[in-house]
Amino acid sequence: MDMLEKPRVLTRCTAAFIAAWLTLLPLAGMAQDAQIKTATPRTTDLDLTIKYFNRELTPEGVLHENSYEEKMLRRNGHVWTERVLPRQMAAADTTHPNHEHKDFNYIVLPRHVKLDGARAVVEFINTHDRQVISISPTEYENINFDGSWLNTYYLINPQMVTAMPLSARSSAVAHARWHEAEKNGVFQRVLWDDKSNIPLVIETGDLAGTFLQRIRVQVLPTLSQNLPWLHQQGYAQKEYSDFLD
Repeated sequence: MDMLEKPRVLTRCTAAFIAAWLTLLPLAGMAQDAQIKTATPRTTDLDLTIKYFNRELTPEGVLHENSYEEKMLRRNGHVWTERVLPRQMAAADTTHPNHEHKDFNYIVLPRHVKLDGARAVVEFINTHDRQVISISPTEYENINFDGSWLNTYYLINPQMVTAMPLSARSSAVAHARWHEAEKNGVFQRVLWDDKSNIPLVIETGDLAGTFLQRIRVQVLPTLSQNLPWLHQQGYAQKEYSDFLD
């Protein structure tokens, strides 16, 4: 992939996969992790709210916009990401307790990525049916996961942010600085928080205004003591292939 290439439209833009779009070096996610072993920021436990916004103007003059929100828990060796669903949809499962779920919808299921040595392992959690659904590396493309622990934990590879020039744009956050790059009319901007070791804003778009993708990150003031990956006793172990016809 070129340094700044227009991202392709996806059904779910997970934090880690958007980070893969935004990398400055033409390396795959897992290859980045294998090659970059030092000089990453310290691990910092965080609870985050992440808001995604996407806008695209088609050649036919049609403007498409969409937005959604996710919650993220970041701990040493664990990243839990969960889509924020409308209240009425989130309550649907509780109003139909006998409904049998056979489909695998990775967009709405909570995702748990854990660090196993130097390898990121991903699984989805179906709390309604009490299932842990494991995903093999050969199936990562089907769930829009790039396999990179760095992109998952930091939302974007921090060394690639460091490689971007500092911007003259002012920051309202004392411990956050803008990095910015532009090539062939496409720009990338990252507001990196040196205190929390997380981007507060990631923006990618073109100067012509035909597309814009923005991620806004809010660091919550307190840490949750209820870590969901610790409460899966008795859950059935499933694999992605179990849900294929």
